[in-house]
Amino acid sequence: MWKDSETELDFLDFDYLIEILKDIIEDESLLPSSIGVYGDWGSGKSSLIRMSMKEFEAKDDTVCLVFNGWLFEGYEDAKTALIGTILDTIQSKRSLNDTAKKFITGLYKSVDKFKLLKKTAKYGGDILLTGGIGTLADFAISDVIGKLGESTKDINKEDVMQSIKDELDNKEIRENIKEFQSNFSKLLSETKIKRLVVFIDELDRCSPDTILDTLEAIRLFLFTGNSVFIIGADERHIAYAVKRKFNEIEGQQINIGKEYLEKIIQYPIRIPRLNSREVEFYITCLLFQKDLNNSEFEEIIEYLKQKKLENFLDFTITYQLISEKSPDIADKVKESINIAKQLSSVLANGLNGNPRHCKRFLNSLVMREKMASYKSIKLDRKILAKVMLLEYFKSPLFRKIAELQIKGKGSSPDLEQLENNEMEEKNELKVWKDDKWVQDWCNLEPKLANVDLRPYFYFARESLSEKLNFGVEQLSPDAIQIIEKLLSKSKAARNEAIQRAVEVNDYEAVEILQSIFSKIISETKIDKEVLKSYLEWGKTKEILYTNVISDLSSLHGEKISLSMLPLIRDFMENTNKHSEVQEIVDKWSKENNSLAAAIQKEFKKRE
Repeated sequence: MWKDSETELDFLDFDYLIEILKDIIEDESLLPSSIGVYGDWGSGKSSLIRMSMKEFEAKDDTVCLVFNGWLFEGYEDAKTALIGTILDTIQSKRSLNDTAKKFITGLYKSVDKFKLLKKTAKYGGDILLTGGIGTLADFAISDVIGKLGESTKDINKEDVMQSIKDELDNKEIRENIKEFQSNFSKLLSETKIKRLVVFIDELDRCSPDTILDTLEAIRLFLFTGNSVFIIGADERHIAYAVKRKFNEIEGQQINIGKEYLEKIIQYPIRIPRLNSREVEFYITCLLFQKDLNNSEFEEIIEYLKQKKLENFLDFTITYQLISEKSPDIADKVKESINIAKQLSSVLANGLNGNPRHCKRFLNSLVMREKMASYKSIKLDRKILAKVMLLEYFKSPLFRKIAELQIKGKGSSPDLEQLENNEMEEKNELKVWKDDKWVQDWCNLEPKLANVDLRPYFYFARESLSEKLNFGVEQLSPDAIQIIEKLLSKSKAARNEAIQRAVEVNDYEAVEILQSIFSKIISETKIDKEVLKSYLEWGKTKEILYTNVISDLSSLHGEKISLSMLPLIRDFMENTNKHSEVQEIVDKWSKENNSLAAAIQKEFKKRE
């Protein structure tokens, strides 16, 4: 399997992005500088940045460090955590002479002063590290002293209050910030640090307040010293954090999140989503990594890179191409080449070319192969891959075929008809006959109609349960937030979630839909607001339409109330699934006589 984290191997054609990032870091005329590496969750931001930093980590005049604000969240103030981490790193990587020790001692004292202010006066409206400290009110200090209880009886309250005020005086803090910047610049010079490179990772996982605190800390360094700050994040999250902070400003006619981000980040680098050809190359390289020993793998990867340079835009990996280099290696990787071609188009479209999701797909595939081998069962990788595509994007159909396979003891005439596009009226899979995605899936090799698929479903049993959703923990923060909004029963939150559907790939859209349906069927009584969220989300992408139809058909008429019928009809009209929905509501009429008249009125059959 493959580690689900950043890598220093470039399988993503990031070479041009790596080089431009290195150029910006290396250009002394740009220091101090801030760089934003923007991309979707799982797009390879961390890998790109680490590959760019690798060269600088070996230089004596450069200090590199990675700061993960998400790890500190809830434990320490983000500003002081970042500043403290930078100072700790310099202290650990450099021998300090007496002058340097003097500077770093002063810098640590400044950090302590920032912490004291943070703990004593929690006024979020003022920006700590830009000199805009608010006056410390007497009542706030009194409150602090009051909480000390009996231990304060011999303390002169006025003296303590004056002492704290003096320590946190606005003017003194502003001067301390200037002193901090000066001392920091001198510290870098004294320790012969020509360039300090700080990679801020996982920022888009943090709360809006932590995001802003971190950005404000970065501002402290942008006016002095040879520092480079690189932020790897989804810029939408950063912009949202800023907008949320200043959403009460009246008369806003600008995108304040975008404007603020542009002032903080001087050099934005955006990672594009992988297309089908790039996904194929990425998957192929991952599979080759497991097929070959280290020397063979390095040899073939170098060969492929050279060949790609000869015909960059039309380059593709073929068995013949590998054979020209080494027939023995070509035989070892033949199946992997075919698997990559089989998967690339579907995963590129369905996952928006997301490398992390692609890697997780392959990890699940390999895990199931290994689990089967422990029971002395060999799964055909091409068949397994095709079945898993169904699991990822058409889970209701996946579960239905599993049911038919078990019922037919490894045989399914219904699946054969679906694959051959010769559907009989009684076929249990007929709801999917006009689904474009399913039609394309049926055309993928190999055909499955005459294959006993029971072993493949056996090792995917966790996905066959409709009561629990196992995919949520693997979703992006965006997708998890959308699920929360759809389940909130708030009209505003639901509308916001629906608007964000365009940002979500097909796989996550399916997982979100199934998460909401899992909530629906887990309750004794169907909640109308949750059903509305489910149907509204189901209308956002065509790939979801038949999933909704399948899910609705599994509901019993006794669970449907009169007030739900207009919601169902609205879904029918918006998706043009008239005959499919009509068949479902006719079934409900028979199962729940009290609905019959209302259904007849609401779903009057079209002539």
